[in-house]
Amino acid sequence: MIPALPAEALVLETRRLRLTPYTADDVDIAKALLCDAQVMRYMGGADTEDTVEGHMPDAIRRGAGGRIGFWCVSQRDSGRKIGDCNLMPLPIDDDDFDYSQLVPLSYPAGQIELGYLFLPQDWGKGYATETCARLVRFAFEDTDLAELVSTTDPSNTRSQNVLRKCGFTYSGQKRAYGQDGVDWFVLSRAVWMAQTAKA
Repeated sequence: MIPALPAEALVLETRRLRLTPYTADDVDIAKALLCDAQVMRYMGGADTEDTVEGHMPDAIRRGAGGRIGFWCVSQRDSGRKIGDCNLMPLPIDDDDFDYSQLVPLSYPAGQIELGYLFLPQDWGKGYATETCARLVRFAFEDTDLAELVSTTDPSNTRSQNVLRKCGFTYSGQKRAYGQDGVDWFVLSRAVWMAQTAKA
């Protein structure tokens, strides 16, 4: 049984950003991201607003005492929502997350993936790297996870660069989201601790 983290421990901050657990009020950024063809270029295409609204009860679910789920990413100075990020169980043969794995007092089965999406107007500003690094730190300081994975389309070189900057290493093409030939990246707690000690 895993003790729940207090709500304030799930609010993560960086120099420029604040990460807050998704709530129903974040349907605005969810629509802005998931209904945008540019954002969803490597993720099967844009969703409809109705689909996103129907998805929100799942998107606000959390597992492992709050440690696993989605966060909204906002600018600290303006409060403007610019993206989201997540720690979620990686689907292998399905094309979406299995939200039934998010239960309060235990970790999901299988590997946990770090993911993120940002509005096109906020690309190229270092926000993805800042967010990824903070979520990695949370994962290895505040969870029992021994390893994180992240997956990308082979053509998504921007995301691959972000992952490498945050310490992930390429581990080959494997199956994920019901597709073969997906690029996998891996970062272990031991590697992250060694990298952090050198910094």
